[in-house]
Amino acid sequence: MRALRVLLVIVVILGALFVVGDRVAVSLAEEKVADKIRVSGGLAKAPGISIKGFPFLTQVAGRSLQEVDADLDGVEASAQGHTLRVSKLSAQFHDVQLTSDYSSVERAASATGTARISYADLTKAAGGGVKISYAGQENGRSQVTISPNVPLLSSLQVTGSITTVGGDTVRLRADSIPAMCRTIPGCESKVRSQTDHEWKLAQLPGNLKLEKVVTTAEGISIAASGKDVELSG
Repeated sequence: MRALRVLLVIVVILGALFVVGDRVAVSLAEEKVADKIRVSGGLAKAPGISIKGFPFLTQVAGRSLQEVDADLDGVEASAQGHTLRVSKLSAQFHDVQLTSDYSSVERAASATGTARISYADLTKAAGGGVKISYAGQENGRSQVTISPNVPLLSSLQVTGSITTVGGDTVRLRADSIPAMCRTIPGCESKVRSQTDHEWKLAQLPGNLKLEKVVTTAEGISIAASGKDVELSG
C-alpha cells in the first residue's frame, strides 16, 4: 500500500513537471510566432499571441498547431495623406503548420479575423472638419452619416456606405448628394472630396482578405478570412 502511494506521488510530480514544461514551451513558441507575424506584416510591434490546445508538445511533435490567435493594436491604413487607425485587429489561424526544423510557423490551413474601427478614427481620417457617425443598416448595407464641412451649408448631411474593395481596402462613399447642393456650382465636387475615401490596409497578418462590413453604434466591424494562409516572411 505504501509503495502504491509513493508511485502515485511520483506520477503526480512527473505530471506537474510535464505541464510546467509544456507551458514554458508554449510561452517561448508564442514569442517566436509573434515576431514572425510582426516581420511578415511589417508591423511596428509584435502582436499578442495565444497558442490553443493541450498538450502543446504533442502538437509540435506532429508539426501542426490546432489554433493560434493574434491580437494587433494600432494598425494603420493610409491614403492621400490621411491615416485611418484600426483600433483592434484580431485573427485566428487554424491548423498551423511548423517548418521542417520546428523553428517557426509556416502556413495555416485557414484563418478568420475581425478589424474594428471607431467613428472617431474614421472622422479623424476623413479630415477637413468632416464628421462621421452611426446610421444603421439598410437593405443589407452598412451605413454611416457623413457631415461634410461646406460653407453656408453647415446643416448638410449625407448617408454613406462603407464597403471593402480588393480584399485589403476600406471604402467610404456618399450614396447620393442632396439636390440643394447639386444646384450650387462646385458644391457636389467639394462634398465628394470630403465624403469619398479609400484606405488600403497593408498590414493584414498572413494576407487575410477583408470581406464584410457591419456598422454598430460603437463603430464598424470588418470580417476577414483566408485559406492556405502564408505566415513565413
